[in-house]
Amino acid sequence: MTGEAIAFYALAAITLLSGVIVVSSPNIVHSAVALVPAFLGVTGIYILLNADFVAGVQVLIYAGAITVLILFVIMLIAGATRTVWTPQPGTLATYTPGAIGQSFLGTNLLAFEGTSVVLLVSLIGAIIIARKED
Repeated sequence: MTGEAIAFYALAAITLLSGVIVVSSPNIVHSAVALVPAFLGVTGIYILLNADFVAGVQVLIYAGAITVLILFVIMLIAGATRTVWTPQPGTLATYTPGAIGQSFLGTNLLAFEGTSVVLLVSLIGAIIIARKED
C-alpha cells in the first residue's frame, strides 16, 4: 500500500467520523465544531488530487468563514431565544426607522463605519482575485 493510499484512507476516515458526529450529536455547537475536521479532511483529499486552488478555497471559505458563520448564527439564536422581550411602557415608539438611523449615526457610528470598511476591502479583494489578467 502506497503512502498516498494510506493518506487517502486516513483522510476519508477523519471526514466520515466527523460527518457522523455532525449529524448525530445532540449538541448543535458540537455539531458545528465537528464540521471543521470534516472540511479539513475534504481539503486533504483535494490536495491528494492535486487540486491546490480548490483546497485553499475549501480552507478559507468552508473551514474558516462558513464555520464561523454557523457558530455566530447558533449563538445569535441562543441569545434571542433566552432574552425576555417585554417592551417597557412608552418605549415602543422609540424603535422607528428614524431612531434606528440616529443610533447608527450617533452612538454606533464607529462600528457601522468599521463594518463598511471591512466589506469594502473584501469586495475589492474579490474583484482583484476574480479579475482576468491578459
